[in-house]
Amino acid sequence: MTIKDTPEEWRVTATGTPFRGNKTSVRTDDVVMPDGSVVKRDYQVHPGSVAVLALDDEDRVLVLRQYRHPVRHKLWEIPAGLLDVPGENPLHAAQRELYEEAHVKAEDWRVLTDIYTTPGGCDEAVRIFLARDLSEADGERFEVAEEEADMELARVPLQDLVRGVLAGELHNTCLVVGVLSTVAARAGEGFDALRGPEAPWPARPFEA
Repeated sequence: MTIKDTPEEWRVTATGTPFRGNKTSVRTDDVVMPDGSVVKRDYQVHPGSVAVLALDDEDRVLVLRQYRHPVRHKLWEIPAGLLDVPGENPLHAAQRELYEEAHVKAEDWRVLTDIYTTPGGCDEAVRIFLARDLSEADGERFEVAEEEADMELARVPLQDLVRGVLAGELHNTCLVVGVLSTVAARAGEGFDALRGPEAPWPARPFEA
């Protein structure tokens, strides 16, 4: 048996949008189940995101500490951001986020992994990139605001993050997946075997 996710769409007899926010909304669908019954499914509609596991020459990961109000925590995270423009190239969005949040650029980009963050209640898809050969970006620093105004920046050894993940001390989805995927990729076929930065992404199609 091939272990691979496959696209499928069950019939929807009615749909509505009871809430529309600035970036996301909530949709209610009446979905036909395999036994013919119809049930309501509420979920958040999300534009998608990108995240960057930026690994420097000393095997340290660039991480940010930011307040996240829904969970009432300050979380250590990797740089990430929304795909604000429909059809936006995710590589370009990732490069922008790395510049804006850390004032860093990278010469080597790979696709680390693609995930659905919470598929039981949200359609958010995230592409996590591995970025290497880091250097300080040119030009002025991006002016931050709101939660980002209180953001802390650090470079932490990759193995320290692995320990924190497995100890239950680090919880951000993109950081957890990115860190463990990086370790797995290096222990397997190596970083050069990862997909290129323009690899197709069916969850959020884009133009190269």
